[in-house]
Amino acid sequence: MATALLTLIGKPGCHLCDDARDLVGNVVTKLADDPNAPEIVLEERSILDDAELHALYVEDIPVLLLNGKVHNYWRIDPLRLRTALLAVR
Repeated sequence: MATALLTLIGKPGCHLCDDARDLVGNVVTKLADDPNAPEIVLEERSILDDAELHALYVEDIPVLLLNGKVHNYWRIDPLRLRTALLAVR
């Protein structure tokens, strides 16, 4: 089975980050029983804890990485995320 690593980059107190966390969580939960979905690992990183992430993404949070590549930033589209996750092989 394939694995999809989702990394949500944000910071505490960011309302867009909170919205993105909820949206990503909902998409992951809905895919949990889908036999076509990869195993999904979700991690969160804060730009306040990592100078490199801060330098890269301070103006773009929240940022969602899929297997280490930027999938989206600011607002996450749930259909686009679901489609991308189902395409992971």
